[in-house]
Amino acid sequence: MRAGSPSRTAWSAARYRAAHQLLEGGAIFQDDLAVRLSGEPNSVLLADAPRRGMRLFIAARHRFAEDALAAAVSRGVRQVVVLGAGLDTFAYRNQDLDLSVVEVDHPDTQAWKREQLASAGIDVPPNVRYLGVDFETSSLAAHLSVERPSFFMWLGVVPYLTPDAFAETLAVTVGHEVVFDYAQSPAVAVGERRVALEARADRVAALGEPWLSYFEPDEIDSRMRSLGFAEIEDLGPSALAARYFGRTDVPPATSGGHLLRAR
Repeated sequence: MRAGSPSRTAWSAARYRAAHQLLEGGAIFQDDLAVRLSGEPNSVLLADAPRRGMRLFIAARHRFAEDALAAAVSRGVRQVVVLGAGLDTFAYRNQDLDLSVVEVDHPDTQAWKREQLASAGIDVPPNVRYLGVDFETSSLAAHLSVERPSFFMWLGVVPYLTPDAFAETLAVTVGHEVVFDYAQSPAVAVGERRVALEARADRVAALGEPWLSYFEPDEIDSRMRSLGFAEIEDLGPSALAARYFGRTDVPPATSGGHLLRAR
């Protein structure tokens, strides 16, 4: 992202979540604040109709994360750390839950979010704390002390981090539960999937937020287990489509977005 400006990819993700509420009626992921917080008129959000694939992936990754979070809360977890929070609305939609929520993001993106919240008339509940951290230049461990069982929700961030920044941030989640998404390299994809992934990589790079980290499923599984995570669920494109899109004809996952839950 560019200094002095909020993350453009965080804005895109928020717009996709809002558009999903209008175009699919929130069929995969319900977020009754997304449209308000986006600040965009319905006509603009409806114009996202052709971008269905990315829109549904964004909806599915939030559904996956919040389903896992609900299970963690049922087991007694009472702290949620949202890494790269962007315009995430979890804390504002769930004020009745007895949870402490820490939203971590770049200070410029956080300032923008608070402006959007104020413009939308959405109050910040007292259980929310904002922590300004640039994952590339600051150590999360130096700013965040996690002394009780917590759930880390880390969406739309990992591909934009260098491998070192990813490793340093991941270390803070050890001993807790974490959900994040990661990408396989477009170089290992074939055909139309490779073309689509390379085109998306070019678009985000043009926004000043290039993809910097790629992982293969076996590699990430080995890394997570070496850190002590024993329960790991990894959904690639095929499993993702089967669970959330009602499809079984998606080609095997050779590249693209993966959703991972570990504890």
